[in-house]
Amino acid sequence: MSFRIRSVLVLAVGIALGLMLSVGTAVRADREAAAEKTQSLPTEDVRMLVEVLELVRADYVDDVDEHRLIEDAIRGMVSSLDPHSAFLDPDEYREVRISTAGAYSGVGIEVVLEDKQVVIVSPIEDSPAFRAGIVSGDVILSVDGAPIDPDSLEDTISRMRGKDGTSVVLGVHRPGDGTTFSLTLTRELIQVASVKARTLEPGMGYIRVTHFSETTGRDLERAVLRLKKENSGALQGLILDLRNNPGGLLDAAVEVSDIFLETGLIVSADGRVNDARFSMNAQPGDALDGSPMVVLVNSGSASASEIVAGALQDHGRALLVGSHTFGKGSVQTVMPLSNGRAIKLTTSRYFTPSGRSIHEVGIDPDVEVLREVGDSTVITPSGIPIAEDDPALAVALKTIKEQKTILQSKAP
Repeated sequence: MSFRIRSVLVLAVGIALGLMLSVGTAVRADREAAAEKTQSLPTEDVRMLVEVLELVRADYVDDVDEHRLIEDAIRGMVSSLDPHSAFLDPDEYREVRISTAGAYSGVGIEVVLEDKQVVIVSPIEDSPAFRAGIVSGDVILSVDGAPIDPDSLEDTISRMRGKDGTSVVLGVHRPGDGTTFSLTLTRELIQVASVKARTLEPGMGYIRVTHFSETTGRDLERAVLRLKKENSGALQGLILDLRNNPGGLLDAAVEVSDIFLETGLIVSADGRVNDARFSMNAQPGDALDGSPMVVLVNSGSASASEIVAGALQDHGRALLVGSHTFGKGSVQTVMPLSNGRAIKLTTSRYFTPSGRSIHEVGIDPDVEVLREVGDSTVITPSGIPIAEDDPALAVALKTIKEQKTILQSKAP
């Protein structure tokens, strides 16, 4: 399968919604061939669209930009198709490309909008922000002297990013001691780690994947090797945590699945055009040599996460522990337009190895762990949850030990 066809990705929208996308040039020829068979648009409908545009431009109470009107009409047309198709302006299209690369040029902080404030979740290790002493909980007040827009987190993020080697001045408030100060930071290439790992206890590894980017498969392989080295060259079991992982690159999801599968189908997709129909299979080699696995999932596990979970579950390679997944099983193709714009359009739906469509259905875990009201997962600064404060992780650890015991009892 060509690189263009396989460049399919899943993006986070909100807290849990994953969108699967592919590069538009892969299906352009097929789409153009299909278009030859398509009837032209009804003249009356085209005339009505032009009439409305002229009326709004001429008679609306305020002056309006006709280019903006047309762009909004396109946005409304595409978004009306389904919740996952959308028009992308240049900034949104740029974010799509950045989010899948696993790297960007900036200062290295993760932020969130809380109560009209841009709050720093954490600085990325060894980034300009980290070295300057930025800490979790700091609040960004301004960027290059201009106050932040309390209604647009994207605007603040965009202003902090820029060309590698350029400077940016952040106005920061630290609620902990009530101080306010300015920091001048030099932007650099930031690698966004999607894989975090540690040994939970002797022989038991834990890997958390936060999203699927271009580097996820390679980083996960390295994490497995490091855990095996820490445990005298072998792991007796592994917990793969995909909770609240909204998606990422399809190629990365396939690579992650393939790391633990010896053979067989990983995922297939079906659509109207030829390039929207494909299947991807595992290559020989299991990094764990058959040691038991548990995959942690919840309602925030979507798209690429569900591809991995579904593949490992269908092949009997891992047990799923947690709660029902999100249920995002459609594929969107990113089709570039003029002037840096694009649309992402639903072009197919994907299926697990057993032929299950998880679209708007999700995946049921093998062992369900429902969270009680008030439960919270305690995450350490390294991004790893604490088993004692995480009911699902505690159940996963117990489950994997039980699987290990069963395997040992079957050994000759």
